[in-house]
Amino acid sequence: MRWYVVQAFSGYEKHVMRALLERIKLSGMEDKFGDVLVPTEEVVEMKEGKKRKSERKFYPGYVLVQMEMGEEAWHLVKSTSRVLGFIGGTPDKPAPISDKEADIILRRVESGVDKPKPKTLFEPGEVIRVTEGPFIDFNGVVEEVDYDKSRVKVAVLIFGRSTPVELEFSQVEKD
Repeated sequence: MRWYVVQAFSGYEKHVMRALLERIKLSGMEDKFGDVLVPTEEVVEMKEGKKRKSERKFYPGYVLVQMEMGEEAWHLVKSTSRVLGFIGGTPDKPAPISDKEADIILRRVESGVDKPKPKTLFEPGEVIRVTEGPFIDFNGVVEEVDYDKSRVKVAVLIFGRSTPVELEFSQVEKD
């Protein structure tokens, strides 16, 4: 079995995944198919002072299908509603992605489950506003970003002096 990339209508990736799984079961072709997944990672964002977790798709508009390519399997996928076709190869004979590419995507999905990433990305030199803690409502300039610890080092102007302050992502927002 190899991994193939199926293009779906944008916003209907999960619908296509469920439809494929249902059609595979109904047609009794479980032996021709492995996993069907929409590669996503968990992200954390601050909304109204609360941490909210949500999912972000790595590849919007695409669904990964592990399958043994054959006439019947190809037709089952192609005739699923909201499927535009396969990516790679020719329309009649799609090419699978390499095992290396598949491993990279699967590892990224795994790590995304373990430690959610922030939805907002910060860059050094960017101006941000502190939303909680002792420096609330102060503006500052991002100096360093540590995504592993979800912390940001910010230069905040206190009494006319630039002071480095280390804060959590949840304590700041883009200005």
